[in-house]
Amino acid sequence: MLAKVLIQRQFKTGHTPEIVALLNDLRSAAMGQPGYISGLTLMAPENPNKMLVIGTWQSLEDWNQWKANGERIRLESMLEIYQNGSTQYEAYVVGTGFSQ
Repeated sequence: MLAKVLIQRQFKTGHTPEIVALLNDLRSAAMGQPGYISGLTLMAPENPNKMLVIGTWQSLEDWNQWKANGERIRLESMLEIYQNGSTQYEAYVVGTGFSQ
């Protein structure tokens, strides 16, 4: 079942080149993972240090395998140096579980 993953980060000011490079490395690495479909990076207009990544995966299992991947964890830990607070994750699957 198709999964959308929301990844929210709040960055410190003054490290844009390092942050962009690490985000690009994360995206490039994700693109080679089984189940990866696409990713979109958004910036809050009222706060350019606040970013939201929306990842699309073929399944929640594919996302969870990538989330546990050692390379992703390494890149994430490097990115956390430039963050205010921790990364926030929310995963959703397409459809509903409501019975009729």
